[in-house]
Amino acid sequence: MAFKVFQSVVQRIRDTIGYDFGITDSSGVIIASTVEEEIGLVHDDCVDFLNSNSTYVEKSDMVMKKIDNNGRLDFVLYLLTNHPDRKSLAELISISMENAKLYYDEKYDKSNFMKNVLLGNILPGDITIRAKELRVKNDCRRIVYLVRTEKTRELYAYNIIQSLFPNNSKDYIILLDDQNTVLIKELKEKEDSDEIHKKARIIIDTLSSELMIKANIGIGTEADSLRDVARSYKDAQTALKIGQIFESEKNIVDYNHLGIGRLIYQLPTTLCRLFLNEVFKEGVFETIDSETMITIQKFFENNLNVSETSRQLFIHRNTLVYRLDKIQKITGMDLRKFDDAIYFKVAMMVKRYLDDVSK
Repeated sequence: MAFKVFQSVVQRIRDTIGYDFGITDSSGVIIASTVEEEIGLVHDDCVDFLNSNSTYVEKSDMVMKKIDNNGRLDFVLYLLTNHPDRKSLAELISISMENAKLYYDEKYDKSNFMKNVLLGNILPGDITIRAKELRVKNDCRRIVYLVRTEKTRELYAYNIIQSLFPNNSKDYIILLDDQNTVLIKELKEKEDSDEIHKKARIIIDTLSSELMIKANIGIGTEADSLRDVARSYKDAQTALKIGQIFESEKNIVDYNHLGIGRLIYQLPTTLCRLFLNEVFKEGVFETIDSETMITIQKFFENNLNVSETSRQLFIHRNTLVYRLDKIQKITGMDLRKFDDAIYFKVAMMVKRYLDDVSK
């Protein structure tokens, strides 16, 4: 990737000075050149120059200059000209290459640094020091979006997210694997939860319309400093996991709005099984067919309203009453009563959790 940066700079300088030149690595292989056909070939004169103690050599039609970084030899510049000011030209080109390398290293190191912060691979005490070196703001509001897509070998999802948030100095997009991409978004001063959710919706809709890819997003808690970014990422992971179990129909799950699912997820499975056995006798839950389960879910969605539920299910009100009576006979609970409905709702969620654990 750094070589592409060099090649772009080389071509622009060539257009300005009008002379051919190239850059080799520390073994003499050409990595950037105004003559693109040379890239990948070994430059014999540069190899000889590398084996010498000289830092600058002039020949009749060419000059060569070693480019080092903090005392370490990185590259060799060769410039094809006999112009009287060729030494000054070589010096200016060397400075341009050093700056291009510095720009690339800083950009790459920032992303790598943020990835290590995200994954908790850097000690808290080192985060502040490294952030200052890379000129990354430490104390500012950030939020972590964990974007999970269908498996793909391509980086299209990553590219789409990058195009939506192109500000590399404030926002960081990190590709974790072929399914998971993380956006670390810097928040504006007055940006609230509604704005945070709008950005998640934009990502979902863009991936769907541009690539026909289904995606789910977990939103972490707000991070006030870089040290909190790892926690926000873990919260985003937890949000996706809990959402997958209890609210699979949702494609955006916020850690701050997990409801009772958060409580159940943190309970020991032995306690969950005890509760489930207390609510349902053995084998009772399995006797409830899919049609009855849909009826129950729709009844809960409509706040136990019989008339509205029957209307949405396109059935007669008496048919729904018959089904509710049937459920009462099977389970011993009348879902028209608030207490029984609460027991049943929680029991359904506990059953989903146990089923997920046993996978």
